Amino acid sequence: MDRTGTLLLNPMNLSALGFRDFRIYIGGNIFALNALWMQRVTIGWIAWDLTASASFVGFIAFVNFAPTMITGPLFGVLIDRVRVKQAAKVTQLLLFAIAMAFYLCFRFDALNVVVLSILSGLSGLVASAHNPVRMSLAPRLVDLDSVASVITIAAINFNLARLTGPALGGWIIAGWGVGTALLIQTLCYLPFIFAISLLRPRERSSSKSIQEPFFGALIAGFRHVKHHAHIGQALCVTGLFAFIIRGTLEILPVVADGVFNKGAAGLGLLTSSAGLGALCAGMTKAFLPGQIAGRLPRPALISALVGIGLVPVVGLSHSWQLTLGLIAGLGYTATIAGISMQTAIQIDLDDDLRGRVMSLWVMVGIGAAAAGAITLGFLTEQFGFSLAACSIGGLGVFILALFLFRNR
Repeated sequence: MDRTGTLLLNPMNLSALGFRDFRIYIGGNIFALNALWMQRVTIGWIAWDLTASASFVGFIAFVNFAPTMITGPLFGVLIDRVRVKQAAKVTQLLLFAIAMAFYLCFRFDALNVVVLSILSGLSGLVASAHNPVRMSLAPRLVDLDSVASVITIAAINFNLARLTGPALGGWIIAGWGVGTALLIQTLCYLPFIFAISLLRPRERSSSKSIQEPFFGALIAGFRHVKHHAHIGQALCVTGLFAFIIRGTLEILPVVADGVFNKGAAGLGLLTSSAGLGALCAGMTKAFLPGQIAGRLPRPALISALVGIGLVPVVGLSHSWQLTLGLIAGLGYTATIAGISMQTAIQIDLDDDLRGRVMSLWVMVGIGAAAAGAITLGFLTEQFGFSLAACSIGGLGVFILALFLFRNR
């Protein structure tokens, strides 16, 4: 606490690593996260390879993310009412099964545009359940004073996989083919499934969420957001930078092969550049001064503004090396903003509300990224990538600058 009684987060707070269950969680999760990022780059490459269509690449990203916009809040209510450990195991087993279906369909030459769309949609549906699970499970593996540490370390873990997974995926596709990449990423889910079985998450502080009617509990989550202005602001900012920055990062196959003709290996490098920037952001966040509860940190808002401003520069770049650097910049700025927005919501959130409220944050972030991907894909098909990136990035800069001015 400071002298005014405001909760502050200690800089370089890595206290979560002192908890046995969180160490097991992080150790197993790195395999599942690498599987996730390998799968994203592989599916994006398959979509581009099948059609050479920017619109279809954006569409595949959209159908993968769209379920979160519809079912995410419903699963958030459910997660607040069930045993989170069992829910985590079920969602990981389903993701493993879908990854195996991708592999088998490819192996038997059945992975056409329809099957790819269906499996991507199913993967997105399960992910819409797993997102509130992971947002609720990890903070319950430590004491309440270490929740902020959980967010930072989990972000570093996520972005480390974001660096290694796409590079491995692109390298394996280029060297051994898509089938091998799909098989390896499927097997990477197994260590995390085993790790989940060893966890002992903290019990809920009360059973109120279980006793409430289902839709009454759903409304309670929305009501909590309404009564906490900083959460609503965090959701709005998240939606804006996710639509523009993360939407751009979802159509990297178009940039890698459509603009620079670099193939799967180039796609892996671009995605890993974003991961490198994001990993550096996670490390930076660990050393930054702590956030004040109930307030959005201004450096995070500036970071989002800079990141959105980089998108038109990406569109105008004709240099591969410069584009790699710019994509790393997008990863860095989006991650600084994303971790800060999540921290602003999570640090004073009750365990009984965690699934519902964080499912809304994920819904906004992923839904906006999906909408951004399909919008950028369509605009690229119609006007070219440069004009699409410049127009959408310029609009985003104007909107966020206006928000900063009004809330200065």
